[in-house]
Formats: sequence, C-alpha cells, structure tokens
Amino acid sequence: MALMLMKSVRNSPVTSSWLINIQLSNSLCGFFFPGFSKKGQPKSKKTLAKSGVKNIVLVEGVRTPFLMAGTTYNDLMPHDLARASLQGLLTKTGLPKDAVEYLVFGTVIQEVKTSNVAREAALGAGFSDKIPAHTVTMACISSNQAMTTAVGLIAAGQCDTVVAGGVEFMSDVPIRHSRKMRKIMLSLNKAKTFGQRMALLGKMRLSHFAPELPAVAEFSTGETMGHSADRLAAAFGVTRLEQDEFAFRSHNFAKKAQDAGFLSDVLSISVPGKGMVSKDNGIRPSSLDQMAKLKPAFIKPHGTVTAANSSFLTDGASSTLIMSEEKALAMGFKPKAYLRDFVFVSQDPKDQLLLGPTYSTSKILEKTGLTLADIDVLEFHEAFAGQIMANLKAMDSDWFAQTYVGKKSKVGSVPMEKLNTWGGSLSLGHPFGATGCRLVTTTAHRLRKEGGQYGLVAACAAGGQGHAMIVEAYPQ
Repeated sequence: MALMLMKSVRNSPVTSSWLINIQLSNSLCGFFFPGFSKKGQPKSKKTLAKSGVKNIVLVEGVRTPFLMAGTTYNDLMPHDLARASLQGLLTKTGLPKDAVEYLVFGTVIQEVKTSNVAREAALGAGFSDKIPAHTVTMACISSNQAMTTAVGLIAAGQCDTVVAGGVEFMSDVPIRHSRKMRKIMLSLNKAKTFGQRMALLGKMRLSHFAPELPAVAEFSTGETMGHSADRLAAAFGVTRLEQDEFAFRSHNFAKKAQDAGFLSDVLSISVPGKGMVSKDNGIRPSSLDQMAKLKPAFIKPHGTVTAANSSFLTDGASSTLIMSEEKALAMGFKPKAYLRDFVFVSQDPKDQLLLGPTYSTSKILEKTGLTLADIDVLEFHEAFAGQIMANLKAMDSDWFAQTYVGKKSKVGSVPMEKLNTWGGSLSLGHPFGATGCRLVTTTAHRLRKEGGQYGLVAACAAGGQGHAMIVEAYPQ
C-alpha cells in the first residue's frame, strides 16, 4: 500500500504554505485564531434532531491540568487524578452526587490495584456506593467510548444522568517480572516442602530477572506507533518541515488559548506536598530552527518523526456530565451542546494504523447527511504531526476515497482555520484514556465562542481503530 499511496496521494494540495506565512500578530489573530476574533453569527443550518429520539446533551466537561509524565503528579495514582476531575465536575456544576445514575471511565494502561478505576474514583469522590461504575478501554479513544456508552445508556432509557470520563497515568506504569520468573514465583506459592522450593529456586536464571515493560508496539504487527507514523508520513509525502510546522502551530495556538483564558475546562487541583496545579505544562512554543535540530526518534537516521512533532507521555484525567435534555432542563442546567451522532471504525493496523480520522470523518458525514462545508469547528486528535498531515491528504484524495474508503469522492480539503485552533494533543498533552473528553468539551466551547453550529471530533487509536462524533451547539 505504501508505494501506491506515495505515487497517488503525496501530491495532494495540503502543503506547508498555509503555515509558512503565519505571523503571530494581532492583525492576523482573527484568521488564524478564530476564537480571538469577534464572535461569529450562528449558522442557520438544519438541526440533526430526530423526531421521537431523545436529545442527549453535554452539560459540562472538565479536566485536570495535563502534565508531562514524571513531573508534578508522579507520586499520585490514576484514581487520584480521576477523583480530582470528578470532584471538579461536581463543584463546577453544583450537581448533587445522588443525581448521578451511572459512571463510566476510559483508561489504557491499567493500574493493577485499581483495575476498575471508575469505581475507585467514584467512591473516592464521595459518590454513593449504590451508583454503578465501570471502566472501558479502546486505546486513545477510550474516553470517547466512555461518552458514547453514556449516550447509549440514556438513549436506551436506562439512565438520564451519566458521568463519563477518562484517565491515564504514565508516571507509574505497571512493570512485571518476566514470564519465566512469574511461573517460578507462582509455583513457589504452591510448593509444600523445602525441597520443592529449593528445586524451583534452582531453575532461576539471571535472564529471568529482566523486567517486562508495558507494550509500546502493536501486538498484531510488532511495530511501534511512532514507527508507523513515520512510514505513514513517508507514504503521503509529508516532509519533516511540514510536520515541524504543524507542531509549531499547535504549541503557539495552545499558548494563545491558555493566555486568553479559553481553556476554561482546566481545573485547579491540589497535589499533596506540591501545592496547586492549574495549567498544562507541556505547552512549549519553540522555533522551527530549534525543532529542526532534533534527531529522528524512530526510524534512524532518515525518519521525520521527532520528539518535537509527536505527542508526549502525559498524566491527566477528564470528566463530562452527559444528560437527557429533558432532565438537564428540569434540573436547571443550561447544556453546552447536543451530542448528535457518532461512529467507530476499524481498518488495517499495519499500513493504516493512524488513518482513523479519515475513515470516521467520511462515515459520520455520510451518516448525518452533512458535508465538510457544514462543519464550523474541527477537533482532531494529534498523535503525531505526520499522522495529522497524512489524514488531511487522504481526506482530500479522490483516489484514496475510491481505493480504500469505498466512496466515489473525497471528503474534501480541511479548512485549517477551523482545525484545532486552541491547540491539540501535540501541545496540550495526550493522556491516552482522557483525550476524547477534552476534544468534545473543547468543541462545545469553541462552537459557543465562535458562533458555529456543528463541530466534528475525530481520533485515531491503536489497533487501526478510529472514532468521530458530531456535536451541535446548544441554542444560547
């Protein structure tokens, strides 16, 4: 596939020209930072509300500051961050704890002591032990799955009020003994005599003491995601400069949004022994010259994916309050947005591992009858700059649509002035299990700030999977 893509898609019109001429000046803020200009007028598109179908709304979304792994949160546990996000959600909304009927959280690398982190976080946050809670995992779209689970529960009439969120804690991941060592240790527990124990101990070898780290490679292919991103960028003809420019864009947009107070979903939380934390700490505007000095991180020496144009290991948690519109209004809440429709997709985990946004965007637009022109806000997960740029080229390719997506025509050219204008995972951070809630909450906030009607969230995930959701602004 790579050779076919390289020949047929690499000349797609998405180039670096959109960024090279960016001047971070006040005169251009209205174009490159739509949220910094005067709020636009709401569009008059047709609503996606369906007769006889319950309207489901996002009432509120919050998150802890997203911090680089190994920094301020490093002495905590995952449920501590999840609990903080839940407590912050309760405080911000004034929601009575007993009004919640169900909780669901997403996570990827589970802490073995709190495998159902949703339940432990809920109990720690003071929710009743009568409220069920469960944890889901779907790689980088785990909290997307948590939110759509909440939507499903409400649509099915099981609940009216659900809290959905996600958490990831990369500062302390589970590290196991080797399998051979584990077998010996488990057998030791069953040994009944001194002789049996000594015989087992005699089987130990120095190599058995080598630890097993959590997998960083796809189980089905043995390839790391960074290596796959590098190959994908090459297949679509995405240059190192284009990737560095997109990362540069992400960090500068995030810094502007942070300074302007647009990241209002970020909570201030107290970390024992370290004080209050109120800002993401991975936002690091740099220069293209500095970024160009970094060496390839995965395919050496000729790769194009580096630490500067990749998302970084992140600790963080997010929570959203999702309700039926009827219940939300009855309780006096003013919803932020409607959660209108969603899809999940899956494709080849070898050559199309990170193309989830292309497939899911095509599918959700077809399902809802919308076009790219109808979308006012785009929030795509930024795993790697090369991954984002490759998806933009794939979406703008009739050949790719016909050959791989099974459509007659392409999705279209993504308008950069609508995409991730408050930063993205490259700059804000990417706690695997928590990013989805951030994307949806940011979409709702941007729609309100910019006067748009429809937002589209899309993300890729390990295993070659992907997700997309249509969010509609709630009338102000």
